[in-house]
This record gives sequence, structure tokens and C-alpha cells, in this order.
Amino acid sequence: MIPGTLPTRIYLASRSPRRRELLHQIGIDFDTLIFRTPPRDDADVAEDVLPGEDPVSYVQRVAVAKAEGGVRRLAWRNLRRQPVLSADTTLDLDGEIIGKPESPEHATEILRKLSGRRHRVLTAVAIGDDSRLEHRLSISTVQMRELSDDDIRRYLATGEPFDKAGAYGIQGRAGAFVSEIHGSYTGIMGLPLFETSELLREFGVVA
Repeated sequence: MIPGTLPTRIYLASRSPRRRELLHQIGIDFDTLIFRTPPRDDADVAEDVLPGEDPVSYVQRVAVAKAEGGVRRLAWRNLRRQPVLSADTTLDLDGEIIGKPESPEHATEILRKLSGRRHRVLTAVAIGDDSRLEHRLSISTVQMRELSDDDIRRYLATGEPFDKAGAYGIQGRAGAFVSEIHGSYTGIMGLPLFETSELLREFGVVA
């Protein structure tokens, strides 16, 4: 980018308020690019797990599909052309892919599985435009303390678990459940800022 010019804007292909907050934190200007949500998902960015897919392959495939889908939508909707940033986060519990809970009962089941155990949080970030697409992967390890049924019941009552992979948000009340992390705190939140900044620099965006 030429010194003195304004930073390039991007599109963020995500509804996540946490990803929006993290991009604001590093001074990135962006517009939000929205996909359809269930029950009428956009087929080209569906988050269903494919047969035999491992957690790393899954999270990278979904992040790339969202970026590619976003670039296609710029043409379909005749929108201003600028890079599209996407991300996807999932948990890996001994090879099991754990996404967002579908109900309070599912959230309870997930939190009971995580209680007292170590798991990995995988966040893939992708950015693309008309000519290329690049992506990065952040892998962090989280140790969860033992959770009682009362802990889980009180946490569900806050409403926090229901739009988050693994049914918890480390930046919220569930931070008190986490005894140890190795890796990227912002990656666990859903947008690893180191990897994201690297990608933005490659595409000429000030970060």
C-alpha cells in the first residue's frame, strides 16, 4: 500500500460480534457480508461435517468455503470489490468435532464432556479476492476445570453458550472455568489476531 493512502476496507463474512470487536481492536475498517442462516442455509457455505472429516480439515474447509462464497456474492450482488475475510472455529475433543449447541440439552451434554478435560480450539481464517485466496490455522489447547451440574445450569441461564463453538465463551463468564491455555487467546475467541494480521498484510490491508 502506498504510504499516506487510506487503509483498504474489507468484507467480514461472519455474524459474530466477537470477530467484529476483534477487527475493531486492530483498527480494521470493514463491511459485514451476510449469508443465510438455518433452515435455509446457503448450500455452498454449509457447515455440515463430511464423512470421515477430521477437525483440522473441517475447520479449514469451512473457512475457505465462506471466503470463496463471499467473493462470489460480491459479483452476484454487484457489490464493491474488496477482500473478503472469513473464519470458522471448532473444538477438537480427542478427534471429535464439537460445534455450536443446538439446544440447552445439547449445550449441557457438551459442557459435561469438556468438564475436567483438555481440548483443542481450532480457528481457521481465510481471505480472498478475485485473484487469490489464502488461509491460516490457529490451534490452541484449553484445560477446563471440573464443572458441577450447578455450574452448568447457572451458565446456561446466562444465555452465553448458545452461539459459541463448544458451548462456552472464554471472554465471558466461562473464563472462570478455564484453568490453563496454550496458544492464542483471540483464536479461542474466534479470530486469531496474529494470523489475521498476517493475511491482511498480504492483501495490502493496514493491520
